[in-house]
Parts: sequence; structure tokens; C-alpha cells
Amino acid sequence: MITGMTGGHPEAERVNAQLAEVAERFGIALGVGSQRAGIESPSLARTYSVVREKAPSAFIVANLGAPQLGKGYGLREAVAAIDMIKADAIAVHFNPGQEAYQDEGDTDFSGVLAKLEELVEELSVPVIVKEVGTGLSREDVALLSSIGVKCFDVAGLGGTNWIKVEALRSAARHGGLPLRDPGPLADRWGNPTAVAVVEARAAAPWAYIVGSGGVRNGLDVAKVIALGADVAGFAAPALRALSKGPQGLTSFIEGLIYQLKTAIFMVGGTKVEDLWRSGLTIWGRLNEELKVRGIDVERYILTSRLEPLLWRNKLAV
Repeated sequence: MITGMTGGHPEAERVNAQLAEVAERFGIALGVGSQRAGIESPSLARTYSVVREKAPSAFIVANLGAPQLGKGYGLREAVAAIDMIKADAIAVHFNPGQEAYQDEGDTDFSGVLAKLEELVEELSVPVIVKEVGTGLSREDVALLSSIGVKCFDVAGLGGTNWIKVEALRSAARHGGLPLRDPGPLADRWGNPTAVAVVEARAAAPWAYIVGSGGVRNGLDVAKVIALGADVAGFAAPALRALSKGPQGLTSFIEGLIYQLKTAIFMVGGTKVEDLWRSGLTIWGRLNEELKVRGIDVERYILTSRLEPLLWRNKLAV
């Protein structure tokens, strides 16, 4: 899955169109960036809606920010976002770290859970809760599961660091120094993607989990799926490849798919699902972090990791 990152400015229309064309060609799911701009400025809706035009059969994911749910957004705006791109699902992204260091950021998340529960109950498409670079935890997933959320994009530490991005943006506006200095938070805050995938699967064995955050190649895709994710997600690598033109992105996706197929072949499999059945060794820092977090690693490998094989056909995604 190419996860959501862009939209809402004129250049984004071209980028989203090219992403969508490649997603359609390869049968890859595609998310868009926050649609707040398109909802509040209808003239910008085209920068998002182009994805459905260029990818008529792809699985498309709409996107709204959690802070907006606490500021008046609700069912009407969610439906508008879905209708804008004829989406198959909608992601609600939680980005507290980014908001904290964004000059115009909003750190008031009050009332968000109640609004989110309403969306889960009332919308006709799945609701995906998505982190933005600092990772979901087992506690997060357990809480969100209690209000009916069944789909999670862990978006762990290891990919684009939005705290650092916002600090750099702020510094550019304020003579080289950010309005708020993140200090060590710029590099060290968050739940690493591998840990986040395991914690999410352990907390919600039946859930549909997207493993994203630092996924850069086909082997990374194989790893997050073998750890228990249903799907691997990436955004920055796709945009980086697209900087060389549509053919650059096509070549990147072709290489990623071949690497993934090779990994499946090398473990004796013939399809993606075989990665869940493959032998898995968790060692070193990941093993230590999981144990500290109360995960029985051996039990997880032999039981919880296999849950997607039992539940995947029971979810409405």
C-alpha cells in the first residue's frame, strides 16, 4: 500500500495522478493526504479526486486528521472526504508529535474518541486508525478496539520523522531556529515499526494491520508481514522514486515486488500468506524490547502471529 502523504496544493494533483496510475497498474492500494484542505476549499478537491479518475479499480483510502474531529468535524465531513475520491476506506490519522512542533499545530484531542466511535458505527466503509511516524502501542490498539476500530496502520518510528520535519519548517520561517526546539524528541521518540506491528497483533488478533514506517524495499515488506501485519505500507520511498518520473516509480515498484516474491520463494512459499507460516527468529534489541513490553515472544511467534490466517476473511476489508 502507498500510504497517504500529499494533497491540497496545486502540485499535489500531478503527484497524486501519477501515484494513482502506478497503483492502478500494479493493483496496489493508495491513500491520500489529509483532505481538510479539499473540504474547506472545494477548489482544491481536484488534487485528491484525481486519484479515483486515474485508478478506477484500486483500493483508495480517504484521510482526515484526528484533531479536526475534536474541532467540529464529524460524520458529514467524513462522508465528504469519502465521496470526494470514492474511497473504499477512510484513515483517521493521529499525529500528536507533529502537531506539537507544527507552528500552526493543534494539540487539543479532546472529544476525538467519541467522534471516532460514531464514524466506526455510522460509515459504510472501514475506518483505519493511522499513526504518523511514532507508532501505535498495545495500549492504543486495545483502547481503539474497545470502540469498534478493526483496522490499524501502525506507522512506527523508522520512516519519515514528522517532528523533525516540522522543526525544520519552523526554523526556515524563524531565522534558522524553530519556534519550539524538539531536542532529543526529534530522533528518539516513538514505538519502532517492528515493535508496533507485534504489539498491535497481540492486542487485537483479529484486526487488519498495516505495517508502515521505514518500509523501503521488498525485504522490508516481507519482514513486516512475517511479523504479523496484513499489508505493508510506504509513502516517502514512492515519492522519492517518483522524483525521477513515473518510470522511476514503476521501476521501484517492480523491484519491490520481485524482492518480495524472492523472499517468499526463499522461505519455501508460493504466496504472501506463506510468510505468516514461515519460520521466524526474533532476537537482539527487538526481542529485548518486546519482552520489556510484556510480550511472550515464543508464544507470539507460534500463536498470535498466525491469527491473520484465521481472521482475514472475516473482516469487511
